[in-house]
Amino acid sequence: MNQILIKNGTIITMNPDREIIESGSVLIKDNKIAQVSKDEIKVNNDTCIIDANRKVILPGLIDCHTHAGHTMVKSLGVGKSNDWVDACLKIYSTGSSLSFWETDASLSALEKIKAGVTSSLILFGGGTDLLRSDKPDYAVSYAKSFGENGIKGIVAVGPNRPPYPTMFYDKENNTPVESSLDNQLEVTAELVSNIKSVQNNRVSFCVSAPKFFPEEMDDETLSKSVAYMYDKVMDLRSQNNLIFTQDGHKEGSISISDKFNALGEWALLSHSITLSNDDLKSIKKHKPTIVHNPSSNYSIMGRCPVPELLDDGIRVVIGSDGAAPDRGFDMFRHMSQCMHYHRRHFEDTTILPPGKVLEMVTIDAAEALGLGSELGSIETGKVADIILIDMFKPHLLPMNMPVTRLAHYANAADVNTVIVNGEIVMMDRNVLKVNELDILEKTEEESKKMLSENNLNHLTNIPDNFWKKSRL
Repeated sequence: MNQILIKNGTIITMNPDREIIESGSVLIKDNKIAQVSKDEIKVNNDTCIIDANRKVILPGLIDCHTHAGHTMVKSLGVGKSNDWVDACLKIYSTGSSLSFWETDASLSALEKIKAGVTSSLILFGGGTDLLRSDKPDYAVSYAKSFGENGIKGIVAVGPNRPPYPTMFYDKENNTPVESSLDNQLEVTAELVSNIKSVQNNRVSFCVSAPKFFPEEMDDETLSKSVAYMYDKVMDLRSQNNLIFTQDGHKEGSISISDKFNALGEWALLSHSITLSNDDLKSIKKHKPTIVHNPSSNYSIMGRCPVPELLDDGIRVVIGSDGAAPDRGFDMFRHMSQCMHYHRRHFEDTTILPPGKVLEMVTIDAAEALGLGSELGSIETGKVADIILIDMFKPHLLPMNMPVTRLAHYANAADVNTVIVNGEIVMMDRNVLKVNELDILEKTEEESKKMLSENNLNHLTNIPDNFWKKSRL
């Protein structure tokens, strides 16, 4: 039996009592937490001992909204969001090879590990609603490369928006592909019903579907097509007991998902800005999880009413929406952004206390993914997904008030050690399961190739008004 003892650290347990243990110890046996104690835990000589003196012991962070592909296209367009979206649509549909998706997976997993993110929900594509769903090979290759780093992920797959067929390009065989709705549904079914997971269940698949707006439902033909699509996706969800996620909700779109029976406690709805009264009624009725993305462009265009939803008993969690166009997977940044965003709106510094935002990236996020009995807190019997934060740094001292320090002052670079499933995947900021330098060099190579093949190098140029002006 493999054993790890973490001793002498400040344990922020996130257990039901939100207990904080000074100079505590955590014993890990195989992949589970065997003991949490304020007293010394005696172990045998074969035990791996980690001295957490001057460190916080915390459950692994959980990011409930990320995108595959985005780490490779971050910053393109230099702030011109339409250019960036167009680049995503082009790359993801016709300009991406298996190597592109594998490289993106390795890079994003590396960044997440070094930021203390041990689990994440990953939309397989994005930009707007573009998912690579013409064949399962892309999602499988992504998931395998992602899991090699030792991290956990749930990859959301599903059909694209009409009209159909959706146009893709198979770069391995130099062949254009026309993918019908039924073909995309078949690919989704293959991934979630047959393949289900890779890398010893470390990376699994769930379902997604595009959102629609009330004004679009005036088109009877479109409405029938959407109804057919949702029926098929919801059948897959229920048959396989999966979570369901959607991106980009706003201005009545949640009420449309409700119309097509796509809401429940198993649903995670991202962004959710500028909600209509009908949206709010649907949320209160079905109690989906709302994924707030405080650092995203959507949160510039409108506000997700996080404090109001929490007061109504709705679970709200935080997603990075990373890692593009202008944000990464640093959940400490997003916690801080969340607090300041809503405090500015209400002109009230008591809104969203540090403890609440920490819940939104640990125990609340685990429950949103249907994993609350396994993850999100440091408790006996739970899976050992644990991170250590080095608190002995100028911006984190003095070492009192650890939760407040983490939520307001910490950043990804403060994560010292990461344990996933009882396995040490990073120690003293050195990743142990992959070669970090190889990933970085491969990323540079693949990025240059992607930009050149898609004629997108111009999007890396500095635009007019970048300097000495108040806006581009």
